[in-house]
Amino acid sequence: MSTAGLEGIVATQSGISSIIDGVLTYRGIDIDELADNASFEEVVYLLWNGELPNADALAQLKKDLAENGNLPEEIITLLQTLPKQAHPMTTLRTAVSALAMYDPQEQEMTPEANQLKALRLQAQISTIVAAIQRVREGKEILSPNPEYGYAQNFLYMLTGAEPDPIAIEAFNKALVLHADHELNASTFSARVTVATLANIHAGIVSAIGTLSGPLHGGANEAVMAMLEEVGSVENVDSYINQALSEKRKIMGFGHRVYKTGDPRAKHLRNMSQKLTTISGQSKLYDMSVRIEGIITKEKGLLPNVDFYSASVYHSLGISRDLFTPIFAVSRTSGWTAHILEQYANNRLIRPRAEYVGPEKRHYVPVDQR
Repeated sequence: MSTAGLEGIVATQSGISSIIDGVLTYRGIDIDELADNASFEEVVYLLWNGELPNADALAQLKKDLAENGNLPEEIITLLQTLPKQAHPMTTLRTAVSALAMYDPQEQEMTPEANQLKALRLQAQISTIVAAIQRVREGKEILSPNPEYGYAQNFLYMLTGAEPDPIAIEAFNKALVLHADHELNASTFSARVTVATLANIHAGIVSAIGTLSGPLHGGANEAVMAMLEEVGSVENVDSYINQALSEKRKIMGFGHRVYKTGDPRAKHLRNMSQKLTTISGQSKLYDMSVRIEGIITKEKGLLPNVDFYSASVYHSLGISRDLFTPIFAVSRTSGWTAHILEQYANNRLIRPRAEYVGPEKRHYVPVDQR
């Protein structure tokens, strides 16, 4: 059996999320139920603790996330100093790495310390991503409002304005849908890193670096770039047909795990239709639907979570190059859940490789080569 890309290889056991027969669950709860009903904070608690929170536990988590979202002054200075033209994923990776130096429990590896570090990281990563945009715009970096929930706080810290309820609902749903996804590339890299007993910040830095690639989290940014290049519904057919004839990859379609369609895509499709209409950009949704029709017919591929998330984020007024950092904001909940699970039953992850190089040879002195 080919092991290219470790396809089909079971690398570990996990109780966090599953993809069975095309159905995604978090701790056994169908993603459709969570997308339709849960707040992101409920999902964070579920991923970390295995059960949904009661009212008191949920209120406490919301309070803890808001109170721990402030950034050290040194991190704010760093964000203001880094090149503004740098890609936000590069800035985010650097900021999270630096953040470890200001965590009071950086070197503590008890379960209690790691749980607190996970909480602080989940709270602070939202502030960092919003701050990256504020710095680029020459605006003051904002701290979380203790009266707001997680989704509402991010939109507030990004724009400085009270977010619209529909925007909050849409962004909360996007956070829920992106929170975890079994043993994806970035989650695997996080687990490999912390399996050496590196600290939790190192694991998240590894995950962010992995997520930055266009074959993982960067796909939604590529989708938005394509929509902007296409420009109108009238241009879709010629653009896509030419791309297919040139064998160019159309981002946002197909998935190695899902063969009958990504279950998250339909939620984002519905959100895209609603938000693009409200924002007066319905052509983005119309273009997306037309592209989906052609790709499904010609290639037999269905949209994945990245395809419609592009027009959703754009309709919320979010810059294209922030799409993947926002993915990281959500996925930190899953990454930290997996890191805590890895620590709890750790074994160094050290696979083998099948050698396909030259057979046994001998050293030849340099004057005989």
